[in-house]
Amino acid sequence: MKIHQMELNNKPFNMIKNGRKNIELRLYDEKRRKLNIGDEIIFRNLKDGETISVTVLALHKYESFAELYKHFDKASIGYEDNEFANPEDMNEYYTPEKQKQYGVVGIEIALNE
Repeated sequence: MKIHQMELNNKPFNMIKNGRKNIELRLYDEKRRKLNIGDEIIFRNLKDGETISVTVLALHKYESFAELYKHFDKASIGYEDNEFANPEDMNEYYTPEKQKQYGVVGIEIALNE
C-alpha cells in the first residue's frame, strides 16, 4: 500500500469528509497512474490546511469527463441536489487537450475513520 498526497478545494473536501462525495475526479496523468486499489490518499483542504485520509476502492477510467459523468449519480461526484452536473465544469481544472491526452479517472474512495 502506498500513501498519496492530493489537494482539494474546500467544497469537495467537505463533501468527502461528510460522506456525501465518494468519487474524486482527476486527470489520468502520470501521478494518478501510480494509484492502486487499497492505497491511501491524504487530501489537504486548500482553504485551511485540514487533512482527511481515504482508501482507494476502485479506479474508473474513461476517455472524457463527459463519459465518466454518465456512469455516476451527481452527488457521488460532488454536486448538490439543486445543481446541474455538467462535465464541462472540469475544464476549469483540466484543459480539453489534457483530458484527451491522458484520459480521466474517477477515484472511488472510502473515508478512513
